[in-house]
Amino acid sequence: MNDAPFLASGRRGRILVVDDLPANILATHQILQPEHDVFMATTGQQAIDFCQSTPPDLLLLDIEMPGMNGMQICRQLKQDPATCDIPVIFVTAHQGQEQEIACWEAGAVDFVSKPVTPVTLRKRVNAHLTLKFQADQLRALAFSDGLTGLANRRRFDERLEQAWRHGVRHNHPLSLIMADIDHFKKYNDRYGHSAGDECLRRVAQTLREQLNRSYDLAARFGGEEFACLLPETTLAGAASLAMKMEAAIRELRIEHADSDVAPWVTLSLGVACLQPIVDCRSQRLIEQADGQLYLAKGCGRGRVCAI
Repeated sequence: MNDAPFLASGRRGRILVVDDLPANILATHQILQPEHDVFMATTGQQAIDFCQSTPPDLLLLDIEMPGMNGMQICRQLKQDPATCDIPVIFVTAHQGQEQEIACWEAGAVDFVSKPVTPVTLRKRVNAHLTLKFQADQLRALAFSDGLTGLANRRRFDERLEQAWRHGVRHNHPLSLIMADIDHFKKYNDRYGHSAGDECLRRVAQTLREQLNRSYDLAARFGGEEFACLLPETTLAGAASLAMKMEAAIRELRIEHADSDVAPWVTLSLGVACLQPIVDCRSQRLIEQADGQLYLAKGCGRGRVCAI
C-alpha cells in the first residue's frame, strides 16, 4: 500500500534503520524500500558515524541493543547541532507509560511497537518525512540569498561553526575561499543595477558549479563578495579550486568595459586553510582568507592568493 499524498511530493526519503538483528532490518527494508532509500546500521557507533557524514531524513531506531542502546544513540545525536534535527522513531517491543515517557525525553518524535504492522510503519514514517521535508523547505528559504540562490551569510556562519567542530573532532583541515567581483561598482555605474543583478547571478551559479561535494558550501557573503567553505580540504586543493573558479568566471566573457583588469568580469580570490583546534576561533579562518583576498586586490586583481 502506497501513501499517495506523500508520493506526490516526488521525493524519496533517506531512512537509516538501526537494529542489531539483520532480519529485522531486512523486514523493515522490504516494507519501506518501494517508496524510500533505506540504509542500515547494526551498532550505535555505525549509526552516529552515518548521521554525521551523510545525515538521513529519518532514523528508525531499535531501543534494545548491545553496547550503546537506542536511548543513548538518540541523546548523543540530539546533542550535536549537525544531527539534532534528524527525526527519530523508536522501535520497541516494550510498552507502557514509563517507556513512552523515556522515548519522548530522549528526543524521539514517535515510536512503533514490535512486531511492526507494515501499514502503521509506512503511515508514521511518511507523516514524519512530510513534516521533515516541509521544515527543510522553510530552512532553505531562511538560509538562501534571494538574488543568487546561494546560501546566505546566516547559513554560512552556521555551517562554518559545524565544519569547525567536525575538524576539531576528526582532525581534518578546513579551507575557505573568499572571492570578490573586481570593480563591481564601476560595472553597476556603467550597465545599471539590473545588469549588475544578472552578473551576480551568473557568477554565483558558476562558482556553485565548481563544487563537486555535497558538503562544500558556496555562499553570498555580502554585496559582490562570495565565500566557499571546503571541509576536509588542504590548502593546495583549495588553491587549485580557486584557480578553476577564476578561470571559469573569465570564460563567461561578461563585458566589463570600465575594468582595468580585463575587458570582461573577473574575480579576485583569497584562500586560507587551518587545522581547527579547540582553543582557536573559526573567525580566524575568515580573517586569513580575507587577508589573502585583500592581497590579491593589491597585486592587480583577477588572481588568486593563498596562505
